[in-house]
This record gives sequence, structure tokens and C-alpha cells, in this order.
Amino acid sequence: MVLLYNIAIIIYYCLAHIVAICYKKAGLWLAGQKNNTVEPLASSIWFHFASLGEFEQGRPVLEQMRLFYPDKPIIITFFSPSGYEVRKNTPLAQAVYYLPLDTAQNAREFITAIKPAMAIFTKYEYWYHYFNELQVQHVPLYIISGIFRPGQVFFKWYGGLHRKMLKLVTWFFVQDIDSKHLLQGLGKSNISISGDTRFDRVWANAQQPRELPEIAAFKGDNKLFIAGSTWPADEKLLAVLIAKHPDWKFIIAPHEIGEEKINHLMGLLPKDSAARYSLLTTHHSPLTTLVIDNIGMLSSFYQYADIAYIGGGFGAGIHNTLEAAAFGMPVIFGPKYDKFKEAKDLIELQAAFSINSEEELLTTAGSLMDDEIFRYRTARTSKKYVDEHIGATDAIVKYIKEKH
Repeated sequence: MVLLYNIAIIIYYCLAHIVAICYKKAGLWLAGQKNNTVEPLASSIWFHFASLGEFEQGRPVLEQMRLFYPDKPIIITFFSPSGYEVRKNTPLAQAVYYLPLDTAQNAREFITAIKPAMAIFTKYEYWYHYFNELQVQHVPLYIISGIFRPGQVFFKWYGGLHRKMLKLVTWFFVQDIDSKHLLQGLGKSNISISGDTRFDRVWANAQQPRELPEIAAFKGDNKLFIAGSTWPADEKLLAVLIAKHPDWKFIIAPHEIGEEKINHLMGLLPKDSAARYSLLTTHHSPLTTLVIDNIGMLSSFYQYADIAYIGGGFGAGIHNTLEAAAFGMPVIFGPKYDKFKEAKDLIELQAAFSINSEEELLTTAGSLMDDEIFRYRTARTSKKYVDEHIGATDAIVKYIKEKH
């Protein structure tokens, strides 16, 4: 099984060279692999994140660990360029790297160089050679905000190597009882139900959001509908909704902000009433729609919103619903949300709504936009849901402190 895994890693690396010809992220990843120069350290705390979303999810734990272990340097690794390129200069870490390709040699050299006192991986990301080398070097490995589902490879007949990876984990901090039961079914007992650290992150952000006077001025006395992390399939539907509600203001924050993507989105919107955020101060026509052409501000925009739409539901899966819910508002998203517990919870509470078509978006959004009492009730429910689920960070850090 390890041989097949090694072959798969090599194939992945070779395919990345082909994909990089037309896919920028693959090129960035390859460049990052090539230019990784790891500086030797002693007794670090190593945090690994798949991407930017996982970084934000694990950030509350990282910040707490910095406070409790000020003498230990923090090392961050990312697998994806969308995490590394945004956070490569974060002041929260001594160093930030791309995770070197998962080979036995790379794992041995990297872990030997940074000499971690512990390793903390967030939610997903299971790499055999890194996990194995951590055990060889007697480094405790923690999985935080873990979530497990029956369809994952760990629970398939062919998942032997991945089940072996689970044996290399020192302790699992999982989000829910279902995840605990699945791990127990594999004979695991080193498990705590701590919850999801994202709740702590979005709750804290909602307490002291960054003020954006230009957004407050844009909204004025109108109601504001924000669409976050959108993809073209979402934007096509949103353009129709915008045309139907000229009395509302709209903000669209695309998941990808390349010039081609932004220009395509702008082409869907009325030229005389839509503008890019970067050109807001130079646009003199009455605006109803802003297109956000930068990264990192979405969580602050939500404080001004009355309704949120979360993108990705017509593709691989929805993005972060909790950032919006923490500010107290109804949330709408597409049909692919089954892998996200919080989305299912919010739907059950009638604080979120899934749509499958343009017609369903118009009906669902229209009901919320036209009925203030309905909108207020769902908004209050979504905020209460977030407020009731904070505390995972304290539980995780308390346990780790007791062991170290």
C-alpha cells in the first residue's frame, strides 16, 4: 500500500507540471515546492493547514498557543497556494512554508530541521510519511476540528493505509458525536468532542469587526445583500436577482479575482450602476452593486449585510457560512452542502436555505427581502446558533497544556 501511495504522489507531482501550463495555482505550487528553503529551528510548534479556510479555522488555537508557549517558534505550512500566498508574511509565525511533497526523505528532512515539540493539523490533511516520521521522532500529533463521514476513504475496504495514518495520531479533537462514533468503530479511543474552532474565530471577528466607512456610505439607508466566495454559476443567478430588486444594494465578492473573472462578472451587471471596489471613489453614478476585487475583507463586509449568499454550492461545495451567520443574518447557498455540518444545522433551524435554480433563488431571497419579520427571525436564529457553539479553542488548548 505504501508503494502505491508513493507512486500516486509522484504521478500527482508530474501532472502538476502539465496542469501548470494553463492553471496558475498549479504553477504557484510548483514554484513553492522548488523554492522552499527551510531554516533549522529548535522545539517549534508546527501548524499545518490545507488552505486559507483551514488557517482561519485553526487560527484561534494558534493564537492561544503563542500566548502559552512564547519561547517556542511557530511554524506554519500550507498545501495550497490560496493559503500560502495570502498568509506567507503573517506575523503569527516564525516561518511559513509550502508543505514539501510527501515523500519519506522530505518528511524526515523537514521534521528534523524544525524539530517540533508538537504538530497540529486542522480538519483534513492526512500525509502518511509526515505522520510516520512524527511518530519515529516521538513528536505528538494532534488533529483539531476533525470531521469524519462514512464516505471517507478511512471507512472503505481499500482504505488500509489511511486507517494506518489514523493510528499515528496522538489525539483527535472532533467536531461532533458522529465523528467520534466512526473513529470508535475503527477501535480508536483517543478522542475528544471539542467542537469546531471556526465558531470561536467567526464569533471573535463579529465582536470587533474592522470598520469600513466606504461600505457604510455605499449602503446608506438601504438594505444590503452580500454574496461571498461566488463562482460563475452563482453569479449568473445573482445577476437576475439584482435586476429584480433595484431597491436593495448588493455586494459580490468572487472566490477568484483574476482580471478575466472580474471582467466576466462585471459584464453580467448593469454598467451604469455597478462598480469594482477598487474604483469606488472614482465612480460617480448611483451604485447598486459593488464587485470586490481584493482578498481578505469579506468577513468585515458581513457586518453591514442583511442577507448573505454563500458561493460554491453549484460546484465542489459551499464556502464559509459561519462568517455571515456570526453577524446574525439569513444565509442562502446552492445544493452542494452535505459535507458541512453547520449548513445542515442552520437549514434544520430554518436560518439557512438551499436553492437549486434561478427560480428558487428568486423565491427564497424574495421572501426574505420582502418580509422583515421573517428576515429578523432567521437572523436572530443564525446568530444564536454561533453563540451557542463557541468554546472549542479553550477545550483543545487546555488539554494540550496538561500534556506538555
